[in-house]
Amino acid sequence: MDGGRNGMWTWRRLAAATVGLVALLAGAAGLAQDGTASGDYRLGSGDKIRITVFGHQDLSGEFEIDGAGAVSLPLIRRVEARGLTTGELAEAIASRLRPDYLRKPRVSVDVSAYRPFYILGEVRSPGSYAFVNNMTVVNAVAVAGGYTYRASKKKITVVRANDPGKVKQRVSEEARIYPGDVIEVPERFY
Repeated sequence: MDGGRNGMWTWRRLAAATVGLVALLAGAAGLAQDGTASGDYRLGSGDKIRITVFGHQDLSGEFEIDGAGAVSLPLIRRVEARGLTTGELAEAIASRLRPDYLRKPRVSVDVSAYRPFYILGEVRSPGSYAFVNNMTVVNAVAVAGGYTYRASKKKITVVRANDPGKVKQRVSEEARIYPGDVIEVPERFY
């Protein structure tokens, strides 16, 4: 091999390693593929969470956030969870346990199942479906059985769960879907 060709091969390997390292660091920093921090997920009604109070199995378990946005726990009863991150909820639980029940509670909260997304209109089986990470509109349509023959694929709208104004946004089939979003596939006009 000549030096030029070997040098080109080294640069390609270096570039590939750099791309891999950047992806690894982004994951380690908690960045999701859509550019938001993974810890920014806000809890809402319908989310199922796993709460662990270290050293206290009787206070730990799986819980669902109710329609009012709260979770009921042993000893401390009702804790508001809607709009909080998992870290914020863990701190709220720890502060309620301290000092009456535990001196230095260590609490961990994880999402075990996200709240569903909803799909309406011209799909074979409209309804609510379990959310999975990295879901797009076309994935959601596939889960709902596909489009009907009357579907207008170019006028799909989404109402985002975190939008207080509940404004319909027109989106493409590649748009990301998040827990609690409502997708509407309208009928096309001939």
